[in-house]
Amino acid sequence: METQADNRSELNRALKAIGLLLLAILCFDMMSLLVRMLSARYAPPELSAYRNVLGLVPSLALLIWTGELRLRGSSLKIENWPLAIGRGFAVALAQLFFYTALSRLELATVATLGQTNALFVVLLSVILLGERVGPWRIGALLLGFVGVVWILRPGSDAFTVAALFPVGAAFCYAFSMVTVRFFGPDVSNGLLYLYSSAAAAVGAIILAAFTTEFTQLQSPADVGLIFAMGILGGTGVLFMMLAYRSAAPSILAPFGYFGILSAFVFGWFFFGEAPVATLFPGVLLIVGAGGLIMWREGRTGR
Repeated sequence: METQADNRSELNRALKAIGLLLLAILCFDMMSLLVRMLSARYAPPELSAYRNVLGLVPSLALLIWTGELRLRGSSLKIENWPLAIGRGFAVALAQLFFYTALSRLELATVATLGQTNALFVVLLSVILLGERVGPWRIGALLLGFVGVVWILRPGSDAFTVAALFPVGAAFCYAFSMVTVRFFGPDVSNGLLYLYSSAAAAVGAIILAAFTTEFTQLQSPADVGLIFAMGILGGTGVLFMMLAYRSAAPSILAPFGYFGILSAFVFGWFFFGEAPVATLFPGVLLIVGAGGLIMWREGRTGR
């Protein structure tokens, strides 16, 4: 009976985590829609700055409410603080790439190329952490690379430099994910997240200051849309963080690909986008590569 209760508890936690992940994807999709709408009047760097600053609100609210973030003197210090700040700047750069891509490409194309994140995680784990790569993961990397090349189509008339932005965003996000392994168990998730979020906000403001001029907000409606964009982005990050703290990545990873389908539906419904010819069959190779990595990680118990 005790084993059955434990299994039921594990199943409930997994279902809760999957629900949180799907909510996170929905938040990101709605944020992407707002970015696309606002990019007609505001540059991607300033939208990224607004999002990172406003995205601190739900994050800090939850961390303070749960007691994980304790704002007391020495409790805010991290030994490897330069890397903690560097991770935040990497996130700011990823946001800039991501928002620029949203202003120039179809939603489904951005979502698909963003799934290369899993491939970059494996690659950076080898370079930065010295992990060994077996034939399965090498095969997955090659499969995903072929999928990306198939979608980008370099050298053809269909190739655009803008298509490199979501790949760049995926690389920066992967760097932020892999480098978290350099922090010991004595560093709380809340404190590490605070460093990353604050640095991302500062980095986004600096990037915007050097790459564009802030436009005067044109209407109260735009103020509301920008506020909603920032809150949705921050809430999505929170939902994703809670999901991955509740279940193993190997369980959640397959559901992450739901973001490709939802982005396709949102792009088709709101903007009349249907980039089927662009995405297929490259999308199948990228999804297959990510699924192969997750399956292999699950088999090896990582």
